[in-house]
Amino acid sequence: MSRSNSRSRAPAVELEADITDLGHDGRGVARIDGKAVFVAGALEGERVRLRIRQRHRHFDEAETVEVLTASPHRVAPKCAHFGVCGGCSLQHLDAQAQIAAKQRVLADNFARIGKVEPAQWLPPLVDEPWGYRRKGRLSVRAVAKKGRVLVGFREEANPRYVADIRHCDVVHPALGEKIELLGDLVGALDAAAGIAQIEFAAGDDTVALVFRHLQPLGERDRAALTEFGKTHGFAIYLQPGGVSSVHPLWPEAPRLAFKLSPGGGAQDVELEFQPLDFVQVNAGMNQRMMARAMELLDPQPTDRVLDLFCGLGNFTLPIARRVAEVAGVEGEHGLVERAGENARRNGIANARFHVANLFEDQRGADWARQPWDKLLLDPPRAGADQVLAYLPHKATQRIVYVSCHPASLARDAGILVNQHGFRLGAAGVMDMFPHTAHVESIALFVRSS
Repeated sequence: MSRSNSRSRAPAVELEADITDLGHDGRGVARIDGKAVFVAGALEGERVRLRIRQRHRHFDEAETVEVLTASPHRVAPKCAHFGVCGGCSLQHLDAQAQIAAKQRVLADNFARIGKVEPAQWLPPLVDEPWGYRRKGRLSVRAVAKKGRVLVGFREEANPRYVADIRHCDVVHPALGEKIELLGDLVGALDAAAGIAQIEFAAGDDTVALVFRHLQPLGERDRAALTEFGKTHGFAIYLQPGGVSSVHPLWPEAPRLAFKLSPGGGAQDVELEFQPLDFVQVNAGMNQRMMARAMELLDPQPTDRVLDLFCGLGNFTLPIARRVAEVAGVEGEHGLVERAGENARRNGIANARFHVANLFEDQRGADWARQPWDKLLLDPPRAGADQVLAYLPHKATQRIVYVSCHPASLARDAGILVNQHGFRLGAAGVMDMFPHTAHVESIALFVRSS
């Protein structure tokens, strides 16, 4: 007996439709015969001719064939690869409308999921919209029909394929104009078929490329990679296995680091990191986010602060400059080790770090039992609901929550307001990923009197 599939390729049917909304992934939303259709390349308020790509049980996916009535916010994309490359989804929407759309997503999630509303909406944080991406992963694939190796992000329409791009306007400028050269480099290697991906990470002075290779590299290939690094100013790393196998090829001891200047002068800190470590993707926005977080947290000389999901100490160490004591907690041992090293390197003695899986119950840990005046949360997409089962304590009067996923922030906001007696004092979006639908935000929670 056969079973019907809820997902199927659609015949090339073209229809006209009005776009009534912008989806969470940046696609326009239409309704055809009562069924939602997500339309790539369409904007809210437009009428378009669309082609159905794929049918599903509860929704369909389509692409824009022709814009019949354009949105006043539609602009010409800067990148010639837009619409093919899946790295950006909103280059055709003007900057102010992008921010407004992200703020609507955050407000909708607060109302629908958390049943809360901020007492104050913070002005959106924005920074340079091009060349901002200092961290990322480029896919690599040899394509016989094209006679060359493609290096880039996945295609928008079919993520199984690597987009044929020659440059990237959102990647760090030192690398963005050299995407095609990377493809030429890999294509000339003896082990070209064994290069699976290239990760990049930029510090203030160094851009590192990490080549993941599935077979050993011969001397000729190693020499070619070294020469590419020397010629174009990249530090070259190799990754023959897991994360722990990453090691420098050239130079012998590269140094990746970035400086944070939340208050300037003596309050500066510098964080060293390894190329696969988590760091905030947008360096300029990280500086602005740090200033906003400090403003909301309002650290005082007598405060004891707990920083959860602390990573390398991105927030922990600048906070330490202003308070009596700060503790950072992170699940990845290597990040905690480097956070401690960064504290010592910056002459910070009032910060301590702990390794703990914050998605497991940690209420028995020493740091979890102590009273903290203030709390900073910077969790991954899953949010911090596991932590909020036992924190914050009654002594905690102020919480700053940095979020990369509006739905988990909204859920956790509901917990803090309805179960822990806080009020949502302020919230706003931060454009960490311009030209994408990704919504980064920050919120302040204050203990209700």
